[in-house]
Amino acid sequence: MSEVVIITEAASFQIKDMMKQNEEEGAFLRVSVNGGGCSGLSYGMGFDHEQKEDDVEVQQFGLHILVDKESASILNGTTIDYKQSLMGGGFTIDNPNAIAACGCGSSFRTATKTGTPEEC
Repeated sequence: MSEVVIITEAASFQIKDMMKQNEEEGAFLRVSVNGGGCSGLSYGMGFDHEQKEDDVEVQQFGLHILVDKESASILNGTTIDYKQSLMGGGFTIDNPNAIAACGCGSSFRTATKTGTPEEC
C-alpha cells in the first residue's frame, strides 16, 4: 500500500497554523471518510488526542496523521492540498479512488463504496 494520505507542504502549514490557533499543538490530525453527501461519502478532518488500535499512522512535515482502517482503503493515495486565492483559501482533496463526485466537490463515491447518498 502506498501512502494512505499525502499532505502537501502548503496544507501542512495551514494545519499547523490551525492547531496553534485552536491550542491543539501535539494533537493528531484525523482524516476520515463518512457516509453522507449527495454522492454517498464525504471527507472528515479534525484533531484527535487518541490513537485507536486499528488506526494507520502517517507522518509528514511534522504532522502525525491518523486514518481508521476502513477509511484507509478508500483514501489510499489521496492528496490533501491547501490553495489560496483572492476569494479565500481552502483544502482540496484529490482521491484517485473516487469515480464520481458531486458538483460541490465535498461528496464522492468509489467503485466499491457508495456510502449513504442524501438529497442535495
